[in-house]
Amino acid sequence: MVRLYKVKGQKRKKKEKYDREEESEQLDDNDIPESPKKAKTEGSGLDNEKADQVIDEMPGIPIVPADTGKKPGVIFILEKASLEIGKVGKSYQLLSSDEHANYLMKNKRNPAEYRPDIAFQAIQTILDSRVNKSGRLKALYVRTQQGILFQIKPHARMPRTYKRFSGLMVQLLQKLHITAAGKGEKLLRVIKNPVTQYLPINSRKIGFSHSSEKLVDMYDYVGTVANDMDLVFVLGAMAHGKIDKDYVEDYLSISEFPMSAAYCISIITTAVERKWKIL
Repeated sequence: MVRLYKVKGQKRKKKEKYDREEESEQLDDNDIPESPKKAKTEGSGLDNEKADQVIDEMPGIPIVPADTGKKPGVIFILEKASLEIGKVGKSYQLLSSDEHANYLMKNKRNPAEYRPDIAFQAIQTILDSRVNKSGRLKALYVRTQQGILFQIKPHARMPRTYKRFSGLMVQLLQKLHITAAGKGEKLLRVIKNPVTQYLPINSRKIGFSHSSEKLVDMYDYVGTVANDMDLVFVLGAMAHGKIDKDYVEDYLSISEFPMSAAYCISIITTAVERKWKIL
């Protein structure tokens, strides 16, 4: 008897469920309340559109530059930077000798010339300097070996790892700008040549080359520059060769030994920090 009562109860529940389904089918579509899940799904369409708009944004970057006032400042120009993208497989990548040696040789290119890590280290050294943190870095320009010129705002917080830097450069060279998240300020952007149109009139334009016959102590040299004059430093960001630009007024060598671009920049910024007493 207990077993028969249990079977009867199961049939009753099944019938109640069937009755509820029939009642729900009789409701008009306009009478059915919108479920929270459905509302969230429809709203996510706008979220996706916003996400597409901020793909080229750098999150967490301060957008208020330091107030330098009328104080003289520093401008860095990195020439001949090895920043070139290529389609490797199904995706575009920043070409480097370490990762794409086979690809470069197949396309009859010298892998030794593809050193984007040099520009990466140089940019990090400039932005990490006390000159920048004190607000005296006025601009940072980078020109690639293909002649593409782009600007990096001094208050931009660049990726700390090379892998993320590589992805950022691919994005910049494809979209021509990188904006700050939520603000729309272009922290990195491709600009028109020549770079001289962006340089202040009252400035000393100084180039650096190990092959220069003018060997100087950097601290003594910057001490001879007028205190009200901006300093424009031009360095090469390539593995081999030298820079030879007409707009450079003076070419210097600051060591008897060949040095990396990053170490050369550290000597320059230290000399400037001593001159302006930046601690």
